Amino acid sequence: QVQLVESGGGLVQPGGSLRLACTASSLDYYVYAWFRQAPGKEREWVSCIVTSDDSPYDADSVKGRFAISRDQVAKTIFLQMNNLKPEDAAVYYCATKSRMRYCDASWREYGIWGQGTQVGVSS
Repeated sequence: QVQLVESGGGLVQPGGSLRLACTASSLDYYVYAWFRQAPGKEREWVSCIVTSDDSPYDADSVKGRFAISRDQVAKTIFLQMNNLKPEDAAVYYCATKSRMRYCDASWREYGIWGQGTQVGVSS
């Protein structure tokens, strides 16, 4: 089974940037997604990439500020986060599922998860 490890979280001021990385044991699956979960809230879909053509899909809340990308050689999915806002603070997780062919915004559809990386946004 594929294993995922996130990194790159930290504490930044509003308007700052971070780049999260999700390093996989392999990138053989079609779909990789980023989710986030703030305290007391449900896990929320952020962004997704379909590796057959590197098509990105972003939630409206992050569109124009976040960008997902893939480095096949490094077996890594990146999430570049710019113009961060306090409401972006959360634990960020990457996820995937074997035989999934399209992006799904429901966290319940994904069966493989990383351990998460914390993102804080505060002045």
